[in-house]
Amino acid sequence: MKKMNFLTLSALTISLLAACSNASTSSSTSATDEAADNSAKPVEIEFWYGLGSVAGETMESVIADFNASQDEVVVTGVQQANYSETWQKVQAGIAAKNAPAVFIGDSGLSTTFGGEEGVLESLEGYVSDEAFNQEDFLEVFTEPNVVDGEIYGLPAYGTTQIMYYNKDVFEAAGVDADEAFSSWEKLADASKTIQQKTDSDFGHMIMWGSGNLRDLAMSNGGQILSEDGETVLINSPEWVEAWDFARQQIHEDKTMGLISGGQGWEYWYKTIDQVMNGKAGSYTGSSGDRGDLDFAYIDARMQPAMIGNEAKPSAGALNMHIPASVEQAEKDAAFEWMAYFTSPEVQSEWSMAIGYIPVRESTMEVPEYKQYVEENPYAGIPYQQALIASPSFFDPTGGAIDDALAIAADKVELQNVPAKEALDEAAAVAQEALDKANQ
Repeated sequence: MKKMNFLTLSALTISLLAACSNASTSSSTSATDEAADNSAKPVEIEFWYGLGSVAGETMESVIADFNASQDEVVVTGVQQANYSETWQKVQAGIAAKNAPAVFIGDSGLSTTFGGEEGVLESLEGYVSDEAFNQEDFLEVFTEPNVVDGEIYGLPAYGTTQIMYYNKDVFEAAGVDADEAFSSWEKLADASKTIQQKTDSDFGHMIMWGSGNLRDLAMSNGGQILSEDGETVLINSPEWVEAWDFARQQIHEDKTMGLISGGQGWEYWYKTIDQVMNGKAGSYTGSSGDRGDLDFAYIDARMQPAMIGNEAKPSAGALNMHIPASVEQAEKDAAFEWMAYFTSPEVQSEWSMAIGYIPVRESTMEVPEYKQYVEENPYAGIPYQQALIASPSFFDPTGGAIDDALAIAADKVELQNVPAKEALDEAAAVAQEALDKANQ
C-alpha cells in the first residue's frame, strides 16, 4: 500500500485539532487556520544529479515542467560534477542529516547499500501501488535494485556505450561504416586508413577508463567472475588479448586516441569534440551523448566484437534513490517526482532529447517516440544493443574489483604497461577482496 502523503497527514492533524479542542472559539479557529495554511504549502525538496551539458539543461526543463504540472511538490535540481561526486556528497549529507530527498546514483548502490540501516529507503510501499505499474519496467534495469525482496532504487534511464562516427570523415577516407564496425580488428584497419587519407589525428577514440576496456573484454568472450562467484577472471587470455589490443592501438600503432584527466566530465566532452570537429573519425560513448551531437553528419552503430566472438557490451541503468534519513513528507514528495520522471511520456521526451534508453516498455508505444525512432534509426541503436548486452557488473566486494580494474586501465591506457602485467596485479588484489567478501 502506498504510504500516507504529506497532505493526508496535514488534513488528519486539522481534524484532530477541531474534534479535541475545548479552548476558546478564537484560539481554536486560529490554530485550525494555521494548520490549513501549512497544509496548503507545497513540500520543497532537493534533487541531486551528476549530469552536464545538454543532459543537465534538459533535466532542468523536465523539473520545471513537473513543478508547473501540480502544486503539491516543488523540486529544486542541484547539479553535481558526476555520479560519483553526487554519491560522495549524499553520504556526507546523510551523516550530517541534511541529505537531499532524492538523487541519481551509479548502478550498484542498491546492491551495496540496500537494507543497510539509515542509508537507502525501501520503495516497496510505493512501487507496489497498482497504479504505478511496476511490471512495465524493463527487468534488466529493475533487478539490480532488489535486495532481499525489497526495491531500493528506481531506474531513471538506461545506458550503454555505442559507437558514434563522423560521416564526413568516413566518406573522405572511403571507409564503409558497416564494414568498419563489424569487428574491432576491422575498426583498427579503418582507423589507419582515416589517418592516411584525411586530416584527422586519429581514426577511433577510446573513452578513458575501464568501461570501454571491459566491454572489449566481454566482447572477446571474457567474464569478470566465474559462474559460482568464487574466482576472479580478469586476467584470463580473453581479457589480456582484448586489453593489449587497445594498448597497441594507442601506444604502438597510434591510430586510436585517448583523452584523460580534467574536471568532472571534461575528458568526455573533449573526446566528443575530436569527432565533432573532424579530428577523429569515431568514438565509443554513452547513449546519453546524443543531445551533444549533430546528426546532420554524425551517425551511430552498435559496439562490435573481436573476430570470432559475439558482441557483449554492458547495459545498465542510472537509478533514483531516496535517503532513509529524510523526513517522511520529503520521501513522499520525492517519489511523486520519481513517478513523474519515469512515466512513459516523460521517458519518451527524455530519450528523444538525450538518447538514454527508456526504462518502461510502454514508452516504445508512445506515438511520438515510435515515429521518432522510425525517422531517426540511430536513435534506436542503444535499445537494440541493450537486447544483446551483458548486465552491468555489480561488485560484490564493495568496490575493490572495480578499483583494481580502474588502476589497471590507467596503466594500460596511459602508461603503456603490458595488459598481462596490469591485469595480473589487478586480479591478485581483486581475488583477495573477493575471498574476504565470500567468507
